[in-house]
Amino acid sequence: MNAQFLLIQVFNGLVNGAFYALLSLGLAVIFGMLRIVNFAHGALYMLGAFTAFALGQVFGLGFWPSLILAPLIVALLGMLLERGLLSRLYGLEPSYNLLLTFGLTLLTQDLVKQVMLSRFAVSSAPYTPPEMLSGVVNLGFVVFPKYRLFVIALALVICLVTWFVIEKTRVGAIIRASTENPGVTRAFGIDVSKWVTGVFGVGVGLAGLAGVLAAPIYSVEPYMGAELIITTFAVVVIGGMGSILGSVVTGFAVGVLAAIGSAFYPPIANTLVFILMALVLLVRPSGLFGLPEGAR
Repeated sequence: MNAQFLLIQVFNGLVNGAFYALLSLGLAVIFGMLRIVNFAHGALYMLGAFTAFALGQVFGLGFWPSLILAPLIVALLGMLLERGLLSRLYGLEPSYNLLLTFGLTLLTQDLVKQVMLSRFAVSSAPYTPPEMLSGVVNLGFVVFPKYRLFVIALALVICLVTWFVIEKTRVGAIIRASTENPGVTRAFGIDVSKWVTGVFGVGVGLAGLAGVLAAPIYSVEPYMGAELIITTFAVVVIGGMGSILGSVVTGFAVGVLAAIGSAFYPPIANTLVFILMALVLLVRPSGLFGLPEGAR
C-alpha cells in the first residue's frame, strides 16, 4: 500500500461521501421541519436515477437536461405524497409515518422493477455520463476520473447553497420559525402547510439529484437505494438529527473513513459507520452537531 493508493481511496471516499451528504441533507431538511423520518428517501434516490434513464430512453434527453428535470419530477412527486398521504398522519405516533414511508419504498421499488422489465426489457441499465466529463484528470498527485470530480464539486456546491439558504436568508428564517413555533408563524399570515410541502419537496429533490449523479457510477436498478439509505440514516444520527451542517460534514467524513478503512481491512468497510454511530451515541446522544431535545 502506497500514498497514491490511499489518495485514490480518499477521493473515492469523497465520491461516496457526496451521495451520503446529499441524501442526509435531504433527510435533515425534512426532519428539521416535519419531525418525520422519511424511510422512502432511498427509493426516491433510485427514482431520480430511473427518471433520468427513462427521459433518455423515451424522449432522447441527455445528462444535462435530466440533471435538472429528474430532481424536479421527484420533488413534485414528493410534494404530492406529502399533501395526499403524509399530512394525514401529522400528530400521530411516529411509527405511522415510518410504516407508510416503508410501504411506499416497497411499492416504488416493485413498480420501477416492473416498468424496467416490461418497457425496457432490462433489470438494470448503465447510464452514460456526458462526453465532456469522460476520461481522467491528472491532479499532479493522483489521476482521477473527471465525472467523479464533478460529482464531488457539485455536491459541495449544492450542500453549501442549501446551508446558506436555510441559515442566512429570510426563506430559512421562515422555515425555522415554522418548525419552532408554527402557531406564532401562522399569526403573521404565513401558510405553514405550504412551507411544509415545499420543504418536503426540496428534501426529496435532493435525493433525486443524488440519484441522477449516481446513475453513471453505479448503474440504474430498482434496489440501488436500499443499502445506501441504511448508511445514510447512520450518517444523520452521527451528525445530529435535523442538523444541516452535521449532515454535510458527517456525510463526507463517513465516506472517506469507510474508504480508508476498506483499504486497510476490507471486511470492516460496511460496519465501520455503525461502530462510529454507536460510539457517538454513547458520548453525545444528540449527535456531533445536534442540539439536545430540550434545546431545540
